[in-house]
Amino acid sequence: TRMVAGPMDYTPGATVNATAADFSISWSHPMSQGTRAHQAALYVVYESPLQMLCDSPSHYLRTPEFTGFIAAIPTVWDEIVALHASAGEYVAVARRNGDKWYIGAITDWTGRDLEIDLSFLGAGPWQVESFSDGVNAARVARDYRRECSTLPSDGKLRVKLAPGGGFAARITR
Repeated sequence: TRMVAGPMDYTPGATVNATAADFSISWSHPMSQGTRAHQAALYVVYESPLQMLCDSPSHYLRTPEFTGFIAAIPTVWDEIVALHASAGEYVAVARRNGDKWYIGAITDWTGRDLEIDLSFLGAGPWQVESFSDGVNAARVARDYRRECSTLPSDGKLRVKLAPGGGFAARITR
């Protein structure tokens, strides 16, 4: 159980990602379990006011859009909204820093679809930059999709999480 008594130390942001079947311990080529989008979502899901990028700098240079996104996620928050959760299975939270909202959703090794209701944001328009599991993420954990869009008028995001997957978004006016 994490964060029961407050913030914790954790180092997300790995770019060498593996499915449960592909994961192995390798001291010369370390990897993380779960998808690339899962790694991005951990920066929002876990409360950790002292964050870092845990991987090799050369890996981050190869993925500037991913690196820029996770490096810009704040470490302190003004507000938090619980969106979905089932202990030991999945969680989705929204956190606000100033006038920007961040969404983080992660799942265990069961893929699932979530409908995330963001009606609490109020009238838009709201711009959404998101990192979600790519179409092949269930087999190739590093596969992700970056998308920039406007929040649908119904205020709901439909998110597909691969096994070990995640979703992260920044929402601005």
